[in-house]
Amino acid sequence: MLTSNSNGNGNGIQERSNLQHLRKLAAQLEKVRRDLPIWSKISDIRWALRHNDVLLLNGETGSGKSTQVPQFLCTEPWCKKQIAKIINQDGKEEDVAVGGMVVITQPRRVAAITLAHRVAREMGSPLVKGVQGAVGYSVRFETLVPIGAKIKFVTEGMLLQEMLHDPNLRKYSAVIVDEIHERSVDVDLLTGFLRHIIHGDKKGRGGVPLKLVVMSATLDLGGIEAFFANPSLRPKYKPVSENGVAVEYVQGRQHEVEVFYELDPVPDYLHNVLQTILRLHVKEPLPGDILAFLTGQEEIETLQTQLEGYAGNLVKTLPKMKIMPLHGSLPAQVQQEVFDKVKEHFTRKIVLATNIAETSVTVSGVRFVVDCGKAKVKQYRPRLGMESLLAKPISRVSAIQRAGRAGREAKGKCFRVYTEQDYLHLEQDDLPEILRSDVIEAVLKMKARGVSDVLTFPLMDSPNLLSMEKALLQLHMMGALDDSGELTDAGSKMASFPLPAAYSRVLIAAAEPEVNVLLEVIDIISCLTTDSEIFLQPKSEEERDGMESNRNDILDRRGDVITLLNTMQKYAAENADRTGWCRRRLISIRALKMALAIRKQLRQLCFQQKLLKELPPPDPLPVESISPGRAECILKSFLKAFGTRTALLAPDGTYITTVGRNNISIHPSSVLYGQRIEAIMFLEHVFTAKSYGKKVSVVQANWVTIALIV
Repeated sequence: MLTSNSNGNGNGIQERSNLQHLRKLAAQLEKVRRDLPIWSKISDIRWALRHNDVLLLNGETGSGKSTQVPQFLCTEPWCKKQIAKIINQDGKEEDVAVGGMVVITQPRRVAAITLAHRVAREMGSPLVKGVQGAVGYSVRFETLVPIGAKIKFVTEGMLLQEMLHDPNLRKYSAVIVDEIHERSVDVDLLTGFLRHIIHGDKKGRGGVPLKLVVMSATLDLGGIEAFFANPSLRPKYKPVSENGVAVEYVQGRQHEVEVFYELDPVPDYLHNVLQTILRLHVKEPLPGDILAFLTGQEEIETLQTQLEGYAGNLVKTLPKMKIMPLHGSLPAQVQQEVFDKVKEHFTRKIVLATNIAETSVTVSGVRFVVDCGKAKVKQYRPRLGMESLLAKPISRVSAIQRAGRAGREAKGKCFRVYTEQDYLHLEQDDLPEILRSDVIEAVLKMKARGVSDVLTFPLMDSPNLLSMEKALLQLHMMGALDDSGELTDAGSKMASFPLPAAYSRVLIAAAEPEVNVLLEVIDIISCLTTDSEIFLQPKSEEERDGMESNRNDILDRRGDVITLLNTMQKYAAENADRTGWCRRRLISIRALKMALAIRKQLRQLCFQQKLLKELPPPDPLPVESISPGRAECILKSFLKAFGTRTALLAPDGTYITTVGRNNISIHPSSVLYGQRIEAIMFLEHVFTAKSYGKKVSVVQANWVTIALIV
């Protein structure tokens, strides 16, 4: 119960008032909840999990799965915290608390945060740290879990991180894996580990079973049922499924969606998306917001600029346009605003989104969806060690998901900017990410979780042997695995950071006493992990000229890594006007704010891991230019992880990679673009028009030789 604190009764009265408001809101929302298709299945879902440990739930988009199922389960008798006896590492028996919470995974952080806020409102519970509350969330570099929370929304990666510290997930009575049809690498690993917990001896949980719910809007669950089936089960009672896996189907979405196609193939889908949005805005009355799916940030920003140009010339009889981008590079607060109702009078919200808006979350007010039919997809080529990021046609599953966004609150319409024939030729499902990605992160997580033979670890789809062997070799070269393939101390530390394996390795290298450049490397990695480019591209010659002169104090001839360090240090030291400082240099204010928050978290994590002896004093601090010696130490720390991502200058002026002997060019976004340098290191390797190295730095050829030998 909330009470007033020592500052007087004012806070206590305010808290009680807030609680009354929340409970009133929850009572209003319950009427909406009862109209959801999932509500009719409440008894079946509860019954299935009382008698089985696994439930597969197939329900159409908008049926209410993501918000309602955790609420159905958190009050179940089996979801209470229990005291169980386990044998600890010393071989002694001890009493341990097991269960009491439901955790639900989401593929994206925006979905986890938004759904947590929605469910907290439905339960009349405050989502505030340090007070009693029913619902919380945990995403990378941001956790908000109230005291006594019963439901926690997390990203798949965060639950994997928890498994490193608690392989048996003792905190939870149930795990809900949502949107499994997206088949990310993390979700494939999760299902493999969960299968082991469910069918294992349960000694680590004191005999208390873990319940699992797997949910999808579109996927055929047959293969998943076979994966989780327990063939040794011989049920004594009828409610128990023959293989221990119950299956439920939720019929019907809330509202009908009418789908329209192009009559002929379109040469420029971006132009057609623009025309479709303008036509809808002119012809369709309010209420009715528009959600358009595009492939990436660049397309979104291009279309946003065009629409804002039209918005300024609309006649007064038409509604105003409120154009809102939605992609993973935006801060959580900016993303959250997209999901709220439009507050301005006589205004239509037009959301330009990547496939971040494809699943789980309702974008309030949307009646019209415009689908370009494409998404940017990573494709890893293990023989070349190269990753391409290209716009490719989506699957039919994704097309159905996108269309469903129009029917969440009322009847809607979906306009596909491609022909019906094109739709019929789409693949049924997306290729699982684990089959088209570099699996180094997956292999490290398996090793950290105690999997000795990663090649035989049960996954729904196993990567090809070459990809797995390449990942094992890379981890060995980084020092994460020893000669027998076992995890080293460095490997254990790498797995404990919520970072890509390579960046974790750089942190460990930078903390070595003879190097001692950890604070500088934290600054650089904070900029590299913002999910958004720090440096914006100029849109005119005038803007370019101003940018180049204003960036002189941060650009470094040693390359992008040291340039990022200069940028972070000078931004953190700026005490007067950080916003103006960024604008003059054409630097993303949002990205640097996020980088500053990540920097704080990484410093804390390094302190906990004893890589840092003490936390540095708070900003602002005076900035000293990086000496050649320290810059060399920083770049050599990066080579510990990126030794295979190096290239040497050939006599004809091109660059040849040291591993694979492939041609590569310096990306135009690099400060080293157009320069001829003896040897380079690149942190990213992408293929668009041709093979490019991004985030490029100057290194010496003999450093590369040593890095590859070591």
